[in-house]
Amino acid sequence: MKITRACIYPKDIQCITGRSERYGRRLLKEIREYFDKQPHQFITSEEFAEYSGINIEIINQYLKQVS
Repeated sequence: MKITRACIYPKDIQCITGRSERYGRRLLKEIREYFDKQPHQFITSEEFAEYSGINIEIINQYLKQVS
């Protein structure tokens, strides 16, 4: 059984949204603030889906392809 990654990186946001990697870093910072997380903590695919409004299935499908 292949396990899918649980966390989202700026490069993932770049590929999913079509925006720049810098936008991905900025968005992750905003998501950390929204969920009251520390700068060293990771953002999960579920948190990204909730914040962005993108269906979790689309995100998981992308993560399965790149993992």
